[in-house]
Amino acid sequence: MAKTEGKKKESIVVFGPSTAFNGFLRFKETLCIQGKFRGTIEAAGALIVDKGAVVEADHISVTSLIVYGTVVGAVHAVDKIDMFPGAEVRGDVSAARLRIADGVSFEGQCSMTGIDKDVEIFSRPTEEIKAELQRVNG
Repeated sequence: MAKTEGKKKESIVVFGPSTAFNGFLRFKETLCIQGKFRGTIEAAGALIVDKGAVVEADHISVTSLIVYGTVVGAVHAVDKIDMFPGAEVRGDVSAARLRIADGVSFEGQCSMTGIDKDVEIFSRPTEEIKAELQRVNG
């Protein structure tokens, strides 16, 4: 039996190929759409649009987006957007990182956003970190 202490297993919710959903989606972990969705997505998690899936949204805001299928609408990803061969994306996208593979149909504008610099807490004295946080938040 494998040892899983201290590891949190990420759950992935799947809307299967026969699922058609209209409305507003909000989620915290990972959602994989294999069917059809129309509406708005505002999430703190990752979105995967599988091959053959169609997502038509007025607005999509997620941590990351992986596209194998079709996405129509404005997309904002805090971290990254990956478009794989065969994907079709129509709409403006913004992300810190963007990867568009050969064979992707992309129609829209792209804006690159910055990621806040990482705070290295292990190599600096605690007092220095506290002082910096007080300057930033004070």
